[in-house]
Amino acid sequence: MREIQEMSLREKIGQMILCGFEGTEPSESLETLIVEQRIGGVIYFARNVQNTEQIAELSGRLQEIAERNGTLPLWISIDQEGGMVARITEGVALMPGSMALAAGDAGPQGAYEASFISGKELRSLGINLNFAPDLDVNNNPDNPVIGVRSFGESPEKVAQYGREAVRGFQDANVVATAKHFPGHGDTNTDSHLDLPTITHDEARIRAVELVPFVEAIEGGVDAIMSSHIYFPALESKKLPVTLSKTVLTGLLREELGYDGVIMTDCMEMHAISEHYGTVAAAVMAVEAGADLVLISHRQDLQVGAIAAIEQAVREGRIAEAHIDASVRRLLALKARRGVIAEQPHDEAALEVGTAAHCAVAARLSEASITLVKDEQQLLPLPRVRTLAVTVAAAVSSGVDEAYAGVASLGAALAEHGLDVLNRVLPLAEVNERRAAVLADAAAAEQIVIGTYNARFHPAQVALVRDLQALGKPLVVVALRVPYDLLEFPDVSTFVAAYESRPLALQSTARALLGMVTPQGRLPVSLGSDYPAGWRWESVQ
Repeated sequence: MREIQEMSLREKIGQMILCGFEGTEPSESLETLIVEQRIGGVIYFARNVQNTEQIAELSGRLQEIAERNGTLPLWISIDQEGGMVARITEGVALMPGSMALAAGDAGPQGAYEASFISGKELRSLGINLNFAPDLDVNNNPDNPVIGVRSFGESPEKVAQYGREAVRGFQDANVVATAKHFPGHGDTNTDSHLDLPTITHDEARIRAVELVPFVEAIEGGVDAIMSSHIYFPALESKKLPVTLSKTVLTGLLREELGYDGVIMTDCMEMHAISEHYGTVAAAVMAVEAGADLVLISHRQDLQVGAIAAIEQAVREGRIAEAHIDASVRRLLALKARRGVIAEQPHDEAALEVGTAAHCAVAARLSEASITLVKDEQQLLPLPRVRTLAVTVAAAVSSGVDEAYAGVASLGAALAEHGLDVLNRVLPLAEVNERRAAVLADAAAAEQIVIGTYNARFHPAQVALVRDLQALGKPLVVVALRVPYDLLEFPDVSTFVAAYESRPLALQSTARALLGMVTPQGRLPVSLGSDYPAGWRWESVQ
């Protein structure tokens, strides 16, 4: 392993920066970041992905550039949580997301299986660091950015599932990252857009938000990502956790005894960039105790952050010993995960999207489908003319990315022989196409509608109300957060699918048609009538 004393200050600081880039192959500007700025690694987004073969080739070429120019092997990182937050969606065994896994009957072992297989496939593609699992306790129905990315509302359950997810990734030799410390689950603001504040007192934070992170630390999690959230109970100055030495060093490092890598969420998110400036905040994050600073987009900000941190060291604002401590942690982790000893990638050895892996994904997905209520016993669906409406998934927060595809609930039902009038409504067009949908309903004997975050989109609620008023059998399926039921609590049949990925749509169709019995249980409460742990069969 490279010795710290052999490295220049610029090289050491470069190791503390993780960069995003444009394109699906190494560009001249990216090569400059690797060769001249000596960056620690890169992050892949959907904009960098074409297919699995291309990803594997890109990973190999990036590591070859580093090796050819005498720089340290790179972190190659990604947000591959599963479910609705995934950058690679084709050619892999895309696992259900956290809330879907928690709804299933496989228990924490299911989280381990999903993470281990995902980790093996990522490693096969040359990816060695994953920004997962999400350990936020989602107990706020109005949370616009976490929701189904969480294992649920119980701190203990999130801790159990999270620890197993961490173990799965790390057993596959991929860095697991617990996020977003100390918890992003009880906000109604997306930190991609502004600076959220959580006003709970310290006792509540320790009893709820911190519980999964303490468990992950005890389980030996490789990395923890800070949140861009202000917690007045933990920090007297109005600083988000990412910039708070009191929280990152005082609480996480010293009190909780965490000795692994602390990394930031993206420093271009508005919670940081609009309030502090990305470059200035990068210096503040290092001062606070961050070892790895993530800057996902602009090269001028990436280069600027490196220069600013170097200047802060030369001016005595940051001790070089502080930089050395961070770099030692980073290099030790690169060694532990085999990054520094990375072997040339053999594309012929790709093990992604195998039948065995996909079978596990299908089993876990099918187990997640949750029948919340069926008061008029509409299920299984009779094989009559059916209007199936799918509100199409949309980019609902800064962590989501648009993805291509024509998957719909109607298509999944038709695949199993149901006579379907299939309608897909882009989220932005629900209101203007409402009349056409109602006209279509006249030709149907029953109606199925898949809603998508209806809680945040009144036009969907109005459409469901209009369909109810027709008096025909109506089944509502929540294709993201199950909290949609709170907007129309009097619908007679409601199913939680937790995501609108093709696999979830297939699992939902099979459940609606009686091909399988829904076994999922709610990981979150939907008012007092439907507590966490509920499923309809439990009271029949």
